[in-house]
Amino acid sequence: MRIFPLLILTLCFYSLKAQHQHISGDGYADSVNKGLIAKDTMKGSPKRVSMKTIGDTHIHIEYGSPGVKGRMIWGGLVAYDQVWATGAHNATSIDFSKDVTIGGKKIPKGKYALFTIPGKTEWTIILNTNYQQHLADAYNISEDIVRVKVKPVRKQQVTQRLTYSVIPSGKDAGVMIEWEYLIVTLPIKVH
Repeated sequence: MRIFPLLILTLCFYSLKAQHQHISGDGYADSVNKGLIAKDTMKGSPKRVSMKTIGDTHIHIEYGSPGVKGRMIWGGLVAYDQVWATGAHNATSIDFSKDVTIGGKKIPKGKYALFTIPGKTEWTIILNTNYQQHLADAYNISEDIVRVKVKPVRKQQVTQRLTYSVIPSGKDAGVMIEWEYLIVTLPIKVH
């Protein structure tokens, strides 16, 4: 009889873990990105979450999702060659449940700020130890833990709201950042 409550508890845990894995977006931004809402009329930048468990490593991202709304994004709203919080309001945060390797460097499990330096032909993706800051106002290069150069990829269809996705890549992962007509991906080696 004692096994039955333990079985129920175990099933509930795995059910919650599976649900946790699939939560992302905020409905509105996803609907705008899919074209289900024809015109993006929301003021502000909703908070969004993207997460996935790859192997035994859970990757959890929280960010503010601004909209294109007819604005010039690259080289306009987002300046080239300057540190960008890669989201709205606060610095985007990324949390790893286990150690990972990024750019050949072992990154201890924990929570970090994710910044980028967008360029016309190359971006720098940065993990910074100070994840509790407003945009890049308090950004300090001495708090960077790793910097990785990546190439932006131009795509045909517009992504109206900034969107992060955690994607499997073989046994490893990628954090894909999509906005307007560009995609950049940060490769992550899980252990």
